Amino acid sequence: MNFPENPGCYLFKDSSGNVIYVGKAKNLKKRVSSYYSGRPHDAKTAQLISNISSADFIVTDSEVEALLLENNLIKKHSPKYNVVLKDSKRYAYIVITNEEFPRLLIARSPKEDGKLFGPFVSASTRDSVLASLRKAFLVRTCRRLPKRACLRQHLKLCSAPCIGLVSKEEYAEKVKRAAMVLSGRTDELISELKKEMAAASREKRFEAAIELRDQLSALEVLSEKQNMERVKSFNEDILNYIIRDNKVYLIVFNVRNGILDNKREFEFALVPDFLDSFIAQYYSENPVPRELILPEGIDASTIQLLEMKRKGPVIVTIPKIGEKEKLLALVKKNIEISFFGHEEGLLDLKNRLNLEGVPGLIECLDVSHLSGTNSVASMVCFRDGAPDKSGYRRFKLRTYDGIDDFKGIKEVVRRRYSRQVQEARQLPDLIIIDGGKGQLSAALEELGYLGLKIPAIAIAKKEEDVFVPGLSRPLRLDKRGPAMRLIIRIRDEAHRFAIKYNRLLRSKRIAR
Repeated sequence: MNFPENPGCYLFKDSSGNVIYVGKAKNLKKRVSSYYSGRPHDAKTAQLISNISSADFIVTDSEVEALLLENNLIKKHSPKYNVVLKDSKRYAYIVITNEEFPRLLIARSPKEDGKLFGPFVSASTRDSVLASLRKAFLVRTCRRLPKRACLRQHLKLCSAPCIGLVSKEEYAEKVKRAAMVLSGRTDELISELKKEMAAASREKRFEAAIELRDQLSALEVLSEKQNMERVKSFNEDILNYIIRDNKVYLIVFNVRNGILDNKREFEFALVPDFLDSFIAQYYSENPVPRELILPEGIDASTIQLLEMKRKGPVIVTIPKIGEKEKLLALVKKNIEISFFGHEEGLLDLKNRLNLEGVPGLIECLDVSHLSGTNSVASMVCFRDGAPDKSGYRRFKLRTYDGIDDFKGIKEVVRRRYSRQVQEARQLPDLIIIDGGKGQLSAALEELGYLGLKIPAIAIAKKEEDVFVPGLSRPLRLDKRGPAMRLIIRIRDEAHRFAIKYNRLLRSKRIAR
């Protein structure tokens, strides 16, 4: 296909016609040609090129339009080789529901049915605003009529339109006033309420005056807090990343009103122009700050896109010295701890146990029962020091149902590793047994029957003693050291997983 020299987006497709990569370019012809220039590419790009069967393009009038289009196409197709952001954390909104008697609730999605306010980056700020509004206006939160026993408490929190204690018109006015605050019109509302309170006092409508006084009190506290926050008026985001093994590990620090407000973590495959692509996607769904602190520059079109969304200037800073450079370093330190902090524990574990290599795959076994019944076992899997929940397994023990943990360990070792051998699957670099010297001996005996020489240790709960084959006494490890912290973390996860399964079986037995 002949690509034009215009700005726009290009789409690479595989043999099935699926879009596997979307890119943007100032000059489509020049950009696409670079993939086939004969110059060496990184592994990820080389793999992409090998899977391209066809290509298409969409011309735009400018780079900014190309960036917007790229973002939309990525969301639509979720291409395999693009940065597709997935973050479990979502900013929450406050919603006034679309009902006869609206409720004031937290909304996790902008698709909620009602009038949305937000998003609130700070959960504490959101909760403070919500509590103040509920206290001031008694807007309902309940989904149904409360039971009589709860009615008194209910009336303290809500004006109870659902049982006719306030008219539809009166309740609508309360909701309207809550919306004024959420729209930033707190001072205007306070002035209005003061006039109404004075009039109610003159007319000797004392109950109404007291209600207005309470509303004013709650709103003045909220207004004072908002004014204090406005003194620190600047917003900035600090973004840094580390690239390892063709993956990008990235963290964004959100600074709101001069205070570090939130940290968000992302991990995705390394792709061309990943930083611009990430920024375009991230800020399509999140507030654009006044200043963006980055480790390197980004395209002018990306900055222009940010300014269009913010409806104002955006400063992009690439600091080399000073406080902002220290902030970048702090973000990188957080990346190292969040994504790679386990490496220290693995290396320490290798050295302490005299293993041949760093244990990339660790499996931990635990047996659980309740007074000799509902005997179960769990196995958790840690890859490179992090939980791999796809590898977790649960076992309902078959050969016995009693308090003999040694038999339970033997059964689960036999079932787990005989199957791994039969199916030629990966064996662990280290097995951890939740138990003492006896449980470890039982596990080693069963591994011996299977002809397997897998390093194994046991950790006893009471003293956190670590038992190692060949040593008559427990191995003394520093409980604050990286190796011991990792062992305890893995053991606790196995125990939690076993207890959860045990409770599930007990609940099913009781239900019958």
